[in-house]
Amino acid sequence: MRVIENVSLRPFNTFGIDATARYFASFDSADALKEILEDPQWRHTPRMILGGGSNVLFTKDFDGLVLKNGIKGMNVVKEDADHVYVEAGAGENWHGFVMHCIEQGLAGLENLSLIPGNVGASPMQNIGAYGVEIKDAFYELEALHMKDLASVRFNNGACEFGYRESVFKHQYKDQFTILSVIYRLNKQPHFNTSYGAIGQELERMGVKELSIRSISDAVIHIRSSKLPNPAEIGNAGSFFKNPEVTLEKYESLKAAFSEIVAYPLPHNRYKLAAGWLIEQCGWKGYRNGDAGVHAKQALVLVNYGHAKGEEIVELSWKVVESVKEKFGVTLEREVNII
Repeated sequence: MRVIENVSLRPFNTFGIDATARYFASFDSADALKEILEDPQWRHTPRMILGGGSNVLFTKDFDGLVLKNGIKGMNVVKEDADHVYVEAGAGENWHGFVMHCIEQGLAGLENLSLIPGNVGASPMQNIGAYGVEIKDAFYELEALHMKDLASVRFNNGACEFGYRESVFKHQYKDQFTILSVIYRLNKQPHFNTSYGAIGQELERMGVKELSIRSISDAVIHIRSSKLPNPAEIGNAGSFFKNPEVTLEKYESLKAAFSEIVAYPLPHNRYKLAAGWLIEQCGWKGYRNGDAGVHAKQALVLVNYGHAKGEEIVELSWKVVESVKEKFGVTLEREVNII
């Protein structure tokens, strides 16, 4: 495997931050990754696995070895009466994979259309949108242990999925590299149009008969109208998680802010719309230099060209502090800060 020195990471992160990797290499198979991990030259060098770069914010150069996951491939591994099990390489583009499944008539991922990033990040983040999370379609993944180089399989339960959470973000952080993911997709669709504006968008589109394609098209239209394209404005999608609060906290907020946007959860809890909270604090459309809050969606922090990572982090702290002061709610970042 060829290792290159002093490589700009700007093309490899959707925020478009111009950080530099001291060393950089790409791998397209488990064997190629093992080869470099076994090389004594890199044994004591800090390492970082980089996927699609859609959930990372670089605040400084990386004085180590960045390994770009380029494992590709999509294939059916098995099927039963109701499901088809499709495996995808961790380096496959997520939206491209969703489109492939839709073209094959396989349901379950259509609500997750146009989410940036690669397949490998989907279980790590338990990505979700419009009432669907990856755990709903996830079956199994294969990962390589970074020290003993053993291949390990994780089923749904072993991943310990939570809201934008998995075991790979905490207990096993930086210990495994995801190689491939298997999804259990439905032969017969179970349409989910109740969340957000999907129903209204389908009506606007004049859709008379639901299909996974029409739902995907509606999601794409909604996301395109609200969220900036990373190819045009640097961003990582939602920068903050939607906070969860108790019923008591929600009722007190509702009494003070009658138009607050929230969604009921099990066990007498509510999920608050972080974008609404941020907008009420006056941040929507804010800009300081090239770091800002998107004008159409306050949940998205953006790099208008040449912002430094630390400038965006500083802005995020100001947003967190203002929401805490106004609502007594602490926002948590989705994006990984490097």
